[in-house]
Amino acid sequence: MASSAPSPSLRQILEQRLSQLLVELEGLFDEHLTAQLEQRMSPAVEQAATESRDQARLELADMLNQGARRIRQSVDVADLTATLLDASAPFSTGAAVFLVGNAMARGERMRGVPEDRARAFRGLEIPFSSAAALGEAAESADPVATVTAPSEISAELGVFAGHSEDARAFIYPLVVRGRTMALLYVWGEVVGSALELLTQLAAAVWTIMPAPAELVSIAPSQTAAAPTAWEKLSPVEQQLHLRAQRFARVQVAEMRLFETDAVQAGRADRDLYSALRARIDTARDAFRRTFFVSSPSMVDYLHLELVRTLAHDDPEALGSDYPGPMV
Repeated sequence: MASSAPSPSLRQILEQRLSQLLVELEGLFDEHLTAQLEQRMSPAVEQAATESRDQARLELADMLNQGARRIRQSVDVADLTATLLDASAPFSTGAAVFLVGNAMARGERMRGVPEDRARAFRGLEIPFSSAAALGEAAESADPVATVTAPSEISAELGVFAGHSEDARAFIYPLVVRGRTMALLYVWGEVVGSALELLTQLAAAVWTIMPAPAELVSIAPSQTAAAPTAWEKLSPVEQQLHLRAQRFARVQVAEMRLFETDAVQAGRADRDLYSALRARIDTARDAFRRTFFVSSPSMVDYLHLELVRTLAHDDPEALGSDYPGPMV
């Protein structure tokens, strides 16, 4: 087998990409200022505009250099994802890093939201079947721009990031040895070229790290035995089941988000129901009225989500007073 050509060093990758980026940014700045500079401006104003543009370029290059230097110094995957999130700060209003595995994105870190929300985000699991844009970025290994509608990013992520349904977000995959291992999800004021460079560098650093243990991915929640097979349900019933699943995920995500202390206390005491009784009872009542009344084939997706996400697949952690699945 013929030996492959030696791979370029990280420094070469960085220098080449920085050069390309600076050329692109110079063009963007030139276009932005052209209308003003073409007017009859005094030499002093024109000089000030030129100096402002040059200063902005220098500041951007310095921020990129600092972020790149820190990424290159990462010692393991956890350090790398945390550093990438920090390095994205000058180039996006908010950001989140997901690890990818088993057709699912798992929340690792989030920035640009309140601290309690960022803590609750960690471990959030979003199946690609409920987040088309995340799935597309992972499968294509290319950056994806998307609206923040629930069908594109999932209702849960919209809750955690505080999105409206018509906002915009961007997803940059970290591709390691031909496989998407993580996603950088950003929103707000975004400098796409800089973020793409940082994710490419992070992926290159990941490639030369010692191979980590396989990511532990929780499989999609198992549905209880339904009276009717999915294939035999009518399209209307299938849509109702999908709505019920989304409702359950959002309700539990909001418990994790807005009742962080109660969730932690309930897990510690192995009595989540007592810690979250009002929230859980309200969600159960709404689920029963909205979905069970409308469909004889309905499954208690809220119960399944409580067990999977809040109780970490340990039904006993819900406590002895928990009334169990709705029938």
